[in-house]
Amino acid sequence: MTQVTGDTDYGLVGAAYTRIRRTDPRIAALVHAALGDARTIVNVGAGAGSYEPLDRHVLPVEPSPAMRAQRPAHLAPALHGVAEHLPFDDDSVDAAMAMVTVHQWPDAEAGLREMRRVARGPVVVLTFDGDELDRLWLMDYVPELRVAEAARYPAVDTITRTLGPGTRVRPVPVPIDCVDGFTEAYYARPEAFLDPAVRRAQSAWTFLEPGVEERAMATLAADLTSGAWDERYGSLRTRPEFHGAVRLIVSP
Repeated sequence: MTQVTGDTDYGLVGAAYTRIRRTDPRIAALVHAALGDARTIVNVGAGAGSYEPLDRHVLPVEPSPAMRAQRPAHLAPALHGVAEHLPFDDDSVDAAMAMVTVHQWPDAEAGLREMRRVARGPVVVLTFDGDELDRLWLMDYVPELRVAEAARYPAVDTITRTLGPGTRVRPVPVPIDCVDGFTEAYYARPEAFLDPAVRRAQSAWTFLEPGVEERAMATLAADLTSGAWDERYGSLRTRPEFHGAVRLIVSP
């Protein structure tokens, strides 16, 4: 059964999330600090539960059956719902969070307004700045990927304006051994992209025209074999962190 939510078929893309898109503890520490002392938290577009704090009462909302089914047993089951129509009263929870999901919402601004409506405290959004995606070397191999992704991510200014005065934007460094398998997580491990399972856990690849992905991966494989990749980008293999497009946006 096809399970399309937002702009992505998670019946296809979501299959590898629990193995590849895991919570990175260093990014989690930033997210949890931004939540402050909130005890009740709505997680919008909760997916399989990445970055949900275990010591708070989390109310997950997720439209995709494939993603809800992958939530581990120690996390609360997710409610079926969408960001644009959260099933909660005004100011009914301490905080709201959305982890790498706003680009999936049909109406991101409406979803952000809903988060602000239900949360009496901080709204925390982990996302990517579409204007900074070309910092990652992968975009040299697949420029079509950057174009597709940049068109999907709401502008950072749009998010801050929608969430209101006092909203802050913090660049998030990506550690060299990041265990959350978004594209920048593999800045120092190019061989990872040759694994189809890694790419399937990154929704951006599904927006490419037929043949683009295969051509790009063939070029990357050849460059890794010949040493051409290391000649151009090899210094990244020992760089402890990467400053790319990941952003933590916090509205108090």
